[in-house]
Amino acid sequence: MKRQPLFQHLSLPDNPMKKIILSIVSLIVTISSLAQNFSSRSNEMVLNYSDPKKSLSTTLPKITWQSPFNETIFVKEGKLSVEFTVESKTPIKSIQLLVRDKVENVVRGTVAVPVEDEKQLLIQVNRMLTFFDGISELEVTVQNRDGQQAISFRQVHVGSTALADAAKLNRKDYALIFATDKYDNWKALVNPVFDSRAIAENLTKTYGFSTEIVENPSQAQVLDKLREYAEKKYGPMDQLFIFFAGHGFYDETFKEGFVVTRESLPDDPGRNSYLRHSVLRSTINNNPCQHIFLVMDVCFGGTFDDNANHRAAEDEIYSVASQSDIIGRKLRFKTRKYLTSGGKEYVSDGIVGKHSPFAKQLLEALEKGMGRDGILTTAEILAFVETLKTAPQFGTFGSDQLGSDFVFVVSGQ
Repeated sequence: MKRQPLFQHLSLPDNPMKKIILSIVSLIVTISSLAQNFSSRSNEMVLNYSDPKKSLSTTLPKITWQSPFNETIFVKEGKLSVEFTVESKTPIKSIQLLVRDKVENVVRGTVAVPVEDEKQLLIQVNRMLTFFDGISELEVTVQNRDGQQAISFRQVHVGSTALADAAKLNRKDYALIFATDKYDNWKALVNPVFDSRAIAENLTKTYGFSTEIVENPSQAQVLDKLREYAEKKYGPMDQLFIFFAGHGFYDETFKEGFVVTRESLPDDPGRNSYLRHSVLRSTINNNPCQHIFLVMDVCFGGTFDDNANHRAAEDEIYSVASQSDIIGRKLRFKTRKYLTSGGKEYVSDGIVGKHSPFAKQLLEALEKGMGRDGILTTAEILAFVETLKTAPQFGTFGSDQLGSDFVFVVSGQ
């Protein structure tokens, strides 16, 4: 029997709806005819179904970025380390890097990565590329032996505006500083308020922190202010820097350290007029901000957390990584870090008007430690303070996650 043409049996009335129905029928026929030759593109891959047999038997290559990690990155200078891993269940045929001027839509250069083994399924790519000032698009294209392609992109901003652009990331930094040098029942100190004002000024002007100093607070005022900051609404990349300067105390009977507040009593067997480290630890840990760095310039500050993970900061070098990439990489994980001016011991208040030894080194780190990338990390701060005669203590507490950090980012101005 002779086949009739598709849809020949349809009989449509001669009215305005006829054209609409015919258009729908035409669209269905078109889609049906193209079903075996469909191509779609996303930020990650190109799917090509022109050969159905290969589509069923192959798996698309996978591109995993190590550097730059973020899709949009900002660098002050044009040299950038590009590192990624390619995995495929079908042997890899080719890998190509292409740099395109995003504004003029002109290809500035291409790099073909040699595939030495015809059966290679895993390749680690590490290239140093140079980008022109402006906005460039880095495109990585991987093709396997079955002709399937995976494509991934990174947008690279280069030039004098890079720091300002990085500052536009959806994040905010806060600094809450407690400084006590006048006490009702303890000997007065000479530098806590002086130190704290200098640190606050540096954080505000250089790093763009929203900074607040609470001078000579009572225990109730400290806890009230910590509650206030616990009730703030924080974004996932926001940070909170908390600083204490003043007297500290350790009780051998309780085996616990304390922050001495303005009204603390020397003759207080229960230490109820002091701020316990355990209370401070739980209060700060429960703050909803994902990234918190506590710094304490007080005696016996190292007893803040006897169960803490005391360790040196990871020695990470980002001489060629982008600023926004570092920020995104380090703020992926929850941060609960602390740094104290000493361990289970007394620490020096210093000479009047000259800063305490610890505060002096911390200020030097804030002023000089950020390097060319415009970012100061905890590892870089430790490099400044670890030379002190009284060894500072650094560690993690509470719900800190492995791989986290706290970053001080030079504000774009």
